[in-house]
Amino acid sequence: MTLVNKKILIADDDINIIASLKYVLAEEGFDIVAVTTPEAALESVKTQTLDLILLDMNFQLDTTSGGEGLQLVKTITQLDLTIPIIVMTGWATIDIAVEAMQAGAKDLIQKPWKNERMLSAINTQLALAQSTKTSQRLSQQNKQLTTQAHPNDRTGIIANSAVMQTLLTTLEDLAQSDMSILLTGDNGTGKSMLAAYVHSVSTRSDNTFVPVNMGAIPETLFESEMFGHVKGAFTDAKENRIGRFEIAEQGTLFLDELANIPIAQQAKLLRVLEERKFEAVGSSKSLHADIRVISATNSDLLAAISDKTFRQDLYYRLNTIEIRVPSLNERLDDIPALAQHFLQSFSLKYHRACPVLSPQAIVKLQRYEWPGNIRELSHLMERVLFTCKKDTIEAQDLMLSTQNNISDQTDSLDDPELTLDELEKKALIKRLEIHRGNATETAKSLGLSRSGYYRRLSKYELG
Repeated sequence: MTLVNKKILIADDDINIIASLKYVLAEEGFDIVAVTTPEAALESVKTQTLDLILLDMNFQLDTTSGGEGLQLVKTITQLDLTIPIIVMTGWATIDIAVEAMQAGAKDLIQKPWKNERMLSAINTQLALAQSTKTSQRLSQQNKQLTTQAHPNDRTGIIANSAVMQTLLTTLEDLAQSDMSILLTGDNGTGKSMLAAYVHSVSTRSDNTFVPVNMGAIPETLFESEMFGHVKGAFTDAKENRIGRFEIAEQGTLFLDELANIPIAQQAKLLRVLEERKFEAVGSSKSLHADIRVISATNSDLLAAISDKTFRQDLYYRLNTIEIRVPSLNERLDDIPALAQHFLQSFSLKYHRACPVLSPQAIVKLQRYEWPGNIRELSHLMERVLFTCKKDTIEAQDLMLSTQNNISDQTDSLDDPELTLDELEKKALIKRLEIHRGNATETAKSLGLSRSGYYRRLSKYELG
């Protein structure tokens, strides 16, 4: 079966050969680029995205030895190992075939060719190249991304409240489109889970969901992380790297902590979203970006636009529609099920018996304001699992203060038994509560850079 919409470079100094190949391949749906010199072939490899090369072994300087073709194969392979090369010659010998394969060619076709043999060779090499590229993409994905289990239907989401049922219905409708969605709301409300859910019920669900914490990317590595780089592009570029845009091809790219993108990098992101193409660092080839973008923030982007720290044109590009995710204190009907869910999860994790919440404990949970939202509830249930030694958790076991400040009673930093890591984690939790989960204000108050702040969140599993 022919793999259509693939671009093939034909390099041959005989215009009759080119015309014949164009006729055969165009009928099969391939896009054709044709050149008649080795120099033009190299220029095409450097500047265009090619899927396969049909390369004559002999040009005008040498019509029988295959020397020009062999040198060209070696040079092209050094430039790009991923493009399969099929060499063609009217002077085929075993020696030439062996040398061509050793130089990097994938197959050899003797002139005059049979169309069936030519098409079979092309389709085989395209399929093998696609398989290799998929494997490389998955390998890069495994290196760069944290695998998380996300629900792919409503039964995997705790949403008993009317406000969450309405939100899910809206997201399911939007999932059938390709429009950009901006999720807003307080920190810890589950925006990343909902973004993954939109992907799972969309037409792109068979492809990759790629979450990116924009605050955790150092500004100097922004382009490499997002667009990839080629070997040798800069000092530490010791191998090709596939960026997040390419990993998310035909899938969904989730830009979390959107407001933390440096202003200097926002223009580069805007260009890719507008033109739907990008270049890896160190490469002049344009790659297509067929992705759906979902983004999230707990910041006031309109205020950031007014302060000139966020581009207005990027804001409008990303929020074809803006959806606010409700805070936990707006979905009281969900709190009992969420709390019990976290207790069960941590019981399995730590191999402990799972207690139940008393009616009075549930009432107290529902009366608390939850400045840290679902994340704060999760941390509380993890803590109570260890501090409560009974089968039933009572209201007083929760140790929730009337001022809604858990840390006043449970997170003292004066304990002489605390390690440095434990002190740092507790200080970070306290500061998050003080700033009601606002990442920018928390990092600023601690004197941390964005990347330093997010490294610590990841280290202590607070992100």
